Amino acid sequence: MKAIRGTAAALLVLLAVTGCSSAPPGDEKSPAASTPLRTETAQPTGVPTLSGATDAAWVQLMTPMNEGAVELLAMATDRSTDPRLRSWAKDLADGHRAELRRMRALLKELGLPSTNVHEGHEMPGMVTPGDLTQARASRGAAFEKVFVVQIREHLEQSARVSRSEVDAGSVATAKKLAAALVEAREGELDGLENIAT
Repeated sequence: MKAIRGTAAALLVLLAVTGCSSAPPGDEKSPAASTPLRTETAQPTGVPTLSGATDAAWVQLMTPMNEGAVELLAMATDRSTDPRLRSWAKDLADGHRAELRRMRALLKELGLPSTNVHEGHEMPGMVTPGDLTQARASRGAAFEKVFVVQIREHLEQSARVSRSEVDAGSVATAKKLAAALVEAREGELDGLENIAT
């Protein structure tokens, strides 16, 4: 994995892990697949560094993943009848919002747009508009069933993708955030299992 650090190949590995196609139907190669992202960022010493495609792919995926999860988590406060689940979901939503602030700062640091480059993609771990519609249509135990499946998938996949960033990323701030996220997800999944059993 270290041999492909900062290259387009690393981006393809990360996208393969997430289940996202790197090229739209009919295209042999997308620009992202053929050219590594080159973004200059100032380090404390003032020396610019080249950010890798893996870092960009990770933060551009994790941002909408967290945004969708926050929407689902917010629904738990009025749709779940389980006070433990409501409390856990509120705490998790607060944690995800804090992560989002760091992700948005990282997007800016890397010179990336704040737009969702995965808009309309059906990807593992991403809470989609269809998932949110399904969750809004239910309450009580029916909501909790949908909620637990979706949020577990989100937590597992975001941890998996973040491990890839830790292994293959090249931007220190991105790798640090990814490592913190992996650690957080372990505790969050344990908390979910305690509630869901």
